[in-house]
Formats: sequence, C-alpha cells, structure tokens
Amino acid sequence: MAANLVKAGHEVTVYNRTPGKVQALVERGARAAARVADACQGDAVITMLADDAAVEGVVFGETGGVIGSLGEGAIHISMSTISAALSQRLAAAHTNAGQRFAAAPVFGRPDAAAAAKLFIVAAGAPDALDACSPLFAAMGQKTIHISNEPPAANLVKLSGNFLIASVIEALGEAMALVGKAGVDGHRYLDLLTSTLFTAPVYKSYGALIAERKFEPAGFAAALGEKDIRLTLAAAETLRVPMPLASLLRDRFLTLLAHGGEALDWSAIGQLAAKDAGLGDPPSGSRG
Repeated sequence: MAANLVKAGHEVTVYNRTPGKVQALVERGARAAARVADACQGDAVITMLADDAAVEGVVFGETGGVIGSLGEGAIHISMSTISAALSQRLAAAHTNAGQRFAAAPVFGRPDAAAAAKLFIVAAGAPDALDACSPLFAAMGQKTIHISNEPPAANLVKLSGNFLIASVIEALGEAMALVGKAGVDGHRYLDLLTSTLFTAPVYKSYGALIAERKFEPAGFAAALGEKDIRLTLAAAETLRVPMPLASLLRDRFLTLLAHGGEALDWSAIGQLAAKDAGLGDPPSGSRG
C-alpha cells in the first residue's frame, strides 16, 4: 500500500515498530521515520496495524503518538481492522485535538494490495473523505463511502470478514464430505466455482483448502480469530445473536490450540477433514 502511494507520486514517510521493515520502501523513494511523530508531519497519516492494542499504542502514546503529533486539520486514516468501539474513541479524540479522522479498512489479500486492487470501505466527514480520495485511488480499485460515522466502516469490515470465514468453514465441511466418499477435491472445486459459486472468495480459499496450502499466511489465523471476536463483541453491544459467529470463534480456537497461530486463516477449512478422520489438524512449522 505504501509502495503504491510512492508510485503515485505522493511524498511518503514510513514508520514501522521493526525498523528493518521500512528499507524496501526507502529504496523505492519513501523516507524512513525514527519515531511515530516523524511520520505525522504531513497532511495525513495512515495506520495499518494488527489489532486494537497496536493502534492504541501508536495513537495514544504519551510522547510522540499520533494524537500528540498530528497537525491541526490533518487527517488520521485508520485502515486497520479494529473494533467499532475503538474507532468511536479515535474519532472523538481527534475531534478534541482539532484533527480529522477517517476509518478506511480494506478487503483484499496481499496480492491485491500489491496490485492496488483493494476495496476500501471509508467512513467519516465528507470533507475528510474527499481529501483522502487521491490516496484511496492510489491504493485501491474502488472506494465505497459507507457512512459519515467512522465506526460504521469498521463494523462493515468485521461483518465482511465474518462472511469470508463462514465461506471457508462451509467449503471445508463440504470438501470433507465429498472427499471421504472419494471425490477429487480439485474437480469438486472446479465444479462449484464454474457453476454455483463463481465469486473469487470461493476460488481463492477453496484452492488453499484443496491444496492444504496454509503457509505462508496471507492473513494469519490469529488475526482471523481476533476479527470474529470483535464481531461478536459488536453483536453483543447491539444485541444481535450471531450463532454462526460463535461457531467460527470455536473453530479458530481449535486451530490455535493446535499451534496454528501463524497459518493462513483458511486453515480452519481443514478442521472438518480432521474431524472426518481424513488427517491430522493443520499446525504451523515449529522451530
């Protein structure tokens, strides 16, 4: 994503908590920041981090955090998959600091990010989203302005990941069923994706399950568990029963219990095969 911003001609300063990870971007023309504050001197700052705790640490850091470093009227664009509750807190904090805030989580695996083909779900004040448009255009193929309220974008993102995880679980169960009867998994997948279920999500995740290719992870199982947990937290707040989400949480916990933290989250699709006596549960490489 940062590389595509550089490619589009934007002046980009990059910060990573692991300094060595910025080198490839520096070689493409970005500038390295030694501190969070050094990356907050422009018109906008983008955060893309693993979870709520990471975002809170970077934004609310007592010395040199985003809130304390971003200029008046500048925009914090949060593209992480975080809770709706934290998004609301961020929006309020930036307003109090005289800054602007936009939530803009994305749909798309690493290959889509590299190709600037992400789908961006944006929410925030119209003037803030308009100002962000050139940045979104550099990173994604389509931006959907879902609401003026930032938490709405985060809730939509969580709901989408819930749906993807549901597809993965359903594919895993169906493929275990026909597989135990001797049907070739690749032929079965070709049938499904050329007739009933032609959406890319069925093709990409179905292939990973059929090939049992869960490493390297495009999206780690631990992050998948986090997203389902956040979905259930939002559902509890809104009093929306989500029994399938509860099942998915347990499937992710099973995978994590077997050492699958670093596997791709599609590895939950292999649990059904194990339950059917078709092999061991997926587990990560151990040193």
